[in-house]
Amino acid sequence: MNTSPSSATREAQKALGARLREIRRSAGISGRALAAQTGQHFTRVSKIENGAQLPTEADVRAWCESCDAQSEIADLTAELRAVDSSYREFRRASRGGMKRIISVHTPERYETTRLFRIYEHNVIPGLLQTPDYTRSMIEFWVDFLETPRDIDEAVAVRMERQRALRRPGKRFSFVLEEQALRTWFGSATVQSSQLHMLLELMFLPAVSIGIIPLMRPRFGVPSTGFWIFDNELVNLETPTASITVTRPSEVTLYGRMFDLMKGAAVHGPAARELINEVISEIV
Repeated sequence: MNTSPSSATREAQKALGARLREIRRSAGISGRALAAQTGQHFTRVSKIENGAQLPTEADVRAWCESCDAQSEIADLTAELRAVDSSYREFRRASRGGMKRIISVHTPERYETTRLFRIYEHNVIPGLLQTPDYTRSMIEFWVDFLETPRDIDEAVAVRMERQRALRRPGKRFSFVLEEQALRTWFGSATVQSSQLHMLLELMFLPAVSIGIIPLMRPRFGVPSTGFWIFDNELVNLETPTASITVTRPSEVTLYGRMFDLMKGAAVHGPAARELINEVISEIV
């Protein structure tokens, strides 16, 4: 199975077309009738439904109104916007260096977001990283993705993002698997310093950090980490791409998953005790 970013984009376009076809059929309207009602050629309706052509936002609205499916407009519009913009190839972005790769979201996104909900299973999130931890991670990805070695610039970008932790009016809820505490990037000194940084950041009034202990019963395990920005979008990263989810119903599902993960985590003194245990094991 081809899982390349370009393939994923094509599949997303086909899925959007299939949803529009299902809406038309559920309304009992033929393709020719819908074309006449929306002022387009019937062959264009067929191309859209088969994923050969992307509709416009106006097309989506007219389609749903003709099929008496106005409740679908918000989700379908978000899905349409995501087809071209949500799946970003790291290899293509990496031509501009690691600084561009780690700047998936603009500074404005960090300025406007009021609630950050972040789950990570095997890495400390960027907003909580020390410069040395960030550098160790970036050095790996520079080699793996064969990008320009703009390591200093990339580290600076990530450190600049962390200023958001101390800006008024924002809240940050982090849930980490214990494995994230035990996955090293760099030396023992780098890892130990990183864990001590977590302990310090736990005392920031706007920051909540929960840890899910190993061998703990739970009701769900996401396949990758994810970041939720307010209730507007979700960002996930794979080794080859950054995926942005904006469909409202999907964002809600990620919110529910985050709540499940948060419910399995320990917080406060129990979380600090777990971090200290891991620190004590580092030789």
